[in-house]
Amino acid sequence: MVPLLLQLAGLGAALAAAGLVLISIIAFVTATKMPSLLRHEEEKFFVNAKGQKETLPSIWDSPTKQLSVVVPSYNEEERLPVMMDEALDYLEKRQKHDPAFTYEVIVVDDGSKDQTSKVAFKYCQKYGSDKVRVITLMKNRGKGGAIRMGVFSSRGEKILMADADGATKFPDVEKLEKGLNDLQPWPDQMAIACGSRAHLEKDSIAKRSYFRTLLMCGFHFLVWFLCVKGIRDTQCGFKLLTRKAASWTFSSLHIERWAFDVELLYIAQHFKIPIAEIAVNWTEIEGSKLVPFWSWLQMGKDLLFIRLRYLTGAWRLAQTRKMN
Repeated sequence: MVPLLLQLAGLGAALAAAGLVLISIIAFVTATKMPSLLRHEEEKFFVNAKGQKETLPSIWDSPTKQLSVVVPSYNEEERLPVMMDEALDYLEKRQKHDPAFTYEVIVVDDGSKDQTSKVAFKYCQKYGSDKVRVITLMKNRGKGGAIRMGVFSSRGEKILMADADGATKFPDVEKLEKGLNDLQPWPDQMAIACGSRAHLEKDSIAKRSYFRTLLMCGFHFLVWFLCVKGIRDTQCGFKLLTRKAASWTFSSLHIERWAFDVELLYIAQHFKIPIAEIAVNWTEIEGSKLVPFWSWLQMGKDLLFIRLRYLTGAWRLAQTRKMN
C-alpha cells in the first residue's frame, strides 16, 4: 500500500511539474514583449468647455498643477455624478481655503455605451476645462488601460486614482498625502500611498457568502505568494503617486484589466519605490462591474502570468518609455 501511495505521489508531482512547465511556455509564447502605449488619433485631444479640440498634455512635461485626479469610467452615467459632486466640492473648498492649491480632474470614459462622456462634460462646462477634462477612448481598454491614458495626460505633481463609484470618501486624499509625505525623503522623487480597506475585512467577511470569502482569501494568497509582499489590500482604487512614480510604473504596465493594481505594485517594488498603505473610509456601492466568479478567475490567471512572464524574461522592466 505504501509503495503505491509513493508512486501516486511521485506521479502527481511529475504531472504538476509538467503542467507548470506547459503553463510557463504558454505564458512566454503568448506574451506581448512590451506594453502598448499607442493612442488612437482622437485620443490625443480633449474638448474644452467651449466645444473646441485641444491637444492633451503629457506626463513627460513639467507639472503645472499640485494634484491630478484620474477617474476611470465605464458605463458610469448614474454613479459618476455622486462621486464628482463630492470630489469637486472638496477640491473647490480646499482651493478657496488655500488659493495656492491647484488641481484637475480627468474623467476617462473607457469606451462606454451610455452617456458617461456627456455627464462628465457637464462638469467641464460648469468648472471649466482647466479643472475638469474628459478623455473619451475609442474602445474599451479596461480599468488599468483607462487610468494609464489619464495618467499620461495629467499635469499634477501628484496623481490620484479614484473610482467613479465614490466608494472611498474623497477627503481621505489628505490621509494619503500625509502617508506619502511620511515616506520622505523619496528616492528619485518616487513614492506611492495606497488606500486600504484591510481594516474593514472582518465586517465585510460577515456580509459575504462563504464562496465569495473563499475567492477573496484565495486571491489575497496568490497576490502575496506570486507578486506583492507587504501590502494587505492591493485592489483599493484610491492610490496617490508622485509624478515620477506614475510615469515609471504606468509606462511598464502590461495588464490593463482588473489585476493591473497588482502588476503596478509589483513594478513599484522592483524599482524599490517606497509604498505606504493607509486605511481609508470605504462603502460598498451597488453597480460593481466585477462579476464574482469569472472576474476572480481572470485575475487569478493574470497573477500567475504576471509572475511567470517576468520570471521567464518574456516581460522585462527597464527604463521608461513615452506614449505615442
